[in-house]
Amino acid sequence: MFNTPEQFAAANKASVDALLTLANTALASAERIAALNLNTARSMLEDGVANAKAMLGAKDAQEFFALQASLAQPGLEKAVAYTRSVYEITAQSKEEMSKLLEAQFAEFQKQTLALLEKATKNAPAGSEVAVSAVKSAIAAATSAFDSMNKAARQVADIAEANVAAATNATVKAVGATAAATKK
Repeated sequence: MFNTPEQFAAANKASVDALLTLANTALASAERIAALNLNTARSMLEDGVANAKAMLGAKDAQEFFALQASLAQPGLEKAVAYTRSVYEITAQSKEEMSKLLEAQFAEFQKQTLALLEKATKNAPAGSEVAVSAVKSAIAAATSAFDSMNKAARQVADIAEANVAAATNATVKAVGATAAATKK
């Protein structure tokens, strides 16, 4: 497959570079999620202390329950924002990794076709049918890969739309409940 040691070394370097890019993408995603978690924990602690102080300052049960109801909405909105942030980070990481894997697959396909062309030139007479079958199999694999990628993207888009709709409905329902409780 490789004519020279330089070609072999270049292929190995490309593979290592691709794996490093993949690892760096995963680590960057983990770092972003860790930072998000730390910031969220800090914010929750600060909000919890502020909410506890406010509720301890309530003069009667009615004020206490009204205050409690009014604090539910911001808490839910922060939880929804956190969930969206986690989803965005993972979706971006998935997209970056998918692009890398697609590029690697395309390069592998290109090298395989080049090797096949080279083998065709040196193949004995009558082997055209076998070469044609191999090319057809490669084309079918490429088509299947493309179809799977398209289907995965459609599923991800539908899931994202469903999550957004459910989140918005939940926020509205809690908001309506909090508004009704205040009355």
